[in-house]
Amino acid sequence: MKTIDKIYVNGAFVTPHGTEVAELINPSNNTVIGTVQLGDVEDTRKAIASAKAAFKSFSKTTKEQRLEYLQKMYDAIAKRQDEFTDVMVQEYGGTLQFSKMSTLNALNSIQSAMETLKQVELIRTVGQSQVHMEPVGVVGIITPWNASNSFISNKLSTAIAAGCPAVIKPSEMSALQTQILTECLHEAGLPAGVFNIVNGRGDVVGAEISRHPDIAKISFTGSTQVGKSIARNAVDSMKRITLELGGKSPNIILEDANFKTAVPLAVQAAFMNSGQACVAGTRLLVPETHLEEVKKLVKETVEHVKVGNPQDADTAVGPLVSKKQYDRVQSYIRLGLEEGAELLTGGIGQPSGLEAGNFVKPTVFVNVKNQMRIAREEIFGPVLSVISYKTEEEAIEIANDTDYGLQAYVSSSDEKRAHQVAGQLNAGRVLVNCLKHDPMAPFGGFKQSGLGREYGIFGLEAYLEPKTIIE
Repeated sequence: MKTIDKIYVNGAFVTPHGTEVAELINPSNNTVIGTVQLGDVEDTRKAIASAKAAFKSFSKTTKEQRLEYLQKMYDAIAKRQDEFTDVMVQEYGGTLQFSKMSTLNALNSIQSAMETLKQVELIRTVGQSQVHMEPVGVVGIITPWNASNSFISNKLSTAIAAGCPAVIKPSEMSALQTQILTECLHEAGLPAGVFNIVNGRGDVVGAEISRHPDIAKISFTGSTQVGKSIARNAVDSMKRITLELGGKSPNIILEDANFKTAVPLAVQAAFMNSGQACVAGTRLLVPETHLEEVKKLVKETVEHVKVGNPQDADTAVGPLVSKKQYDRVQSYIRLGLEEGAELLTGGIGQPSGLEAGNFVKPTVFVNVKNQMRIAREEIFGPVLSVISYKTEEEAIEIANDTDYGLQAYVSSSDEKRAHQVAGQLNAGRVLVNCLKHDPMAPFGGFKQSGLGREYGIFGLEAYLEPKTIIE
């Protein structure tokens, strides 16, 4: 049992004013592995005041000073990579392969921030004027539970690169992971107030961050519903906002694709991070003429997807983060059956022998219509909907017929054709014949998948305000 009874404010671990204690649960067996004492509104306000005070000097730091802080941050985290991975497997239930990748993503995002800072011009000549790119102010960072430390590292490193102190509200369900990261950041020797971390609930700590007048910008990753609430709270003080929200990503396999490679790749895209990924390719669009072949290949592929102990190197799908999330996904599987979709594999209940944890059978529905709720709503679990199409134009129309637009996928043996299709999809990122991440390229969504972009120059400029000086 691990007890976390401190938050981090103004360069020190301090006891929170808040008294609520939450249990931390291992989702593989639903046993209690720790507790965390949650901060409250008073704690949040102290953290914001600390960051506001730090802004006066930190906003004046040079590129070289910020790069030095980022390098120290990187070094401190890199030394404890194995711990980051192990605690993510235990507390979150992330598979070993995904948790390792998530830790690497955290480090890569810091490197990306450093590389971007080296390249960006903070003072530019535009027309006959001089434009100064100045830090926007104190940043509120609110992150989810599905890749906690990776999200924090990306957002905080960007804030530091911009010269902005931050107040961070991680998911209270990720407190063990957050604790290790906080220790690393403390070791890195960042100036007092540059980062502050308050464990707490979204409707308490998150709400205070989103409405407090001394927060100039919010960077949030999470559900569209919560993102809209944050935007409403932020508007009174005209906060800048970056919102990376939900998705219902289409994956189009064109008829000229190599189906023996495209289908397994599509299953991987759908079930990544046990399906708890905003970019998961959960709508698989396939040519009607190849539907039977796809059904056979999907079933064969899913039969070889190992569900089980996330500590095992070959496990591809681990438990869902909580019993609540498990119940949510079960309700959608029942809904798919009620809507008349054909169950190809998986279904209700837990895989045999895994009844103690929040494990879901990897589930695939076929003969899905795009108006069904399982095809329109983000399920956030290992559930794939297969939708057939007659023509390329219809495939594009179905892909774009969604409230979301975060990521999309295209498979084709003709690279030029794949890029032509990719260019017609309403999504912030389109992956062609691959599953990759580029930490220098912009990431974010169209439509209700969010506002703004993260990573690289697009992400950094969201933390900067242009000031024009005319002589």
